[in-house]
Amino acid sequence: MTAAADGGLERARRVLALARRVVVLAGAGISTDSGIPDFRGPQGVWTKDPGAERLATLDAYMTDPEVRRRAWQVRLHSPAWEARPNAGHRALVELERDGRLTLLVTQNIDGLHQLAGNDPHRVVEIHGTMRDIVCMRCGARTAAPAVIERVRAGEKDPHCETTFEGANCGGILKSATISFGQQLSVIDLARAQLAVEDADVLLCVGTSLGVYPAAGLVPLALAAGAKVVIANAEATPFDDEAAAVVRGALSEQLPRLVEPIAEGPAAES
Repeated sequence: MTAAADGGLERARRVLALARRVVVLAGAGISTDSGIPDFRGPQGVWTKDPGAERLATLDAYMTDPEVRRRAWQVRLHSPAWEARPNAGHRALVELERDGRLTLLVTQNIDGLHQLAGNDPHRVVEIHGTMRDIVCMRCGARTAAPAVIERVRAGEKDPHCETTFEGANCGGILKSATISFGQQLSVIDLARAQLAVEDADVLLCVGTSLGVYPAAGLVPLALAAGAKVVIANAEATPFDDEAAAVVRGALSEQLPRLVEPIAEGPAAES
C-alpha cells in the first residue's frame, strides 16, 4: 500500500470518528471480494461483454424473447447465489451496531448486506434485488429460487403462473431489479435523500459514482454540509471534493476504516 493510500485511510478514520450520523452508499466494488464481478471495472461484466448490458435494458427485455432467455441463463448461473458476505460487508454491520449508521443505500442487487447482518429496515436497495421475481403484468412478487428452479428444469422464458378467476396471468417475469429505462422507487429515493441531508458523513464504498440518481447523493451531501469519504479501487468524479479517499480492496480497508468508531465521540461523551 502506498503512503498516499495510508494517509487517505487515516484521514477517513478521523472523519468517521467525529461522525454521529453516517449514511453509506455502496456499489458493486464491495461484493467483488465475495466473487461477484462488478459491471464497469477493468474486469467488469459489461467491460468484458458490452452486449450483456442489453440484458439490463427494459425495452429489450420486454420485447425480445431471446434477450429474456439469455437473461434467465445469466440469473441461473449467477455467482451471487453461492456468494457470502466478506469482511467489507461485516464492517458495515459493525458501523450499524456502533449506532452511527442511519441508512445503507446500496446499488447492489445481491442481498449480501442483509446476509451479513445489517437490519433490512435500514437498507435501501436503490436498484432493487435479484432475490425476488416480479410479474410485469400483474405485479405479483415471489422469491427468486422458485422461478430459478423452473429454469433449471428446462423452462427458457418462464411466465407468471398467478391465477385470476381460474386463468393464469401469463405475464413476463423479471428479477425485481431496476433495469435501464425503468423508474427507481420514489419512496426509496426520498428515504436516501432525506437521510443524506441529515448526515454528518456520506461514506461511498465500491461505487464509481457515475450512475445517477444514486451518484447525485454526493452533491446533495456536500450542499447539506456533510463530509464525503470515498473508498473505491478506481478514481471517481468526486474524489477532489471528498474529505478523504481510500484505495485498495474493500474487504481489507473497510474493517480498518470502521475500527476506531467505538473510540470516537461515543467514548468521549
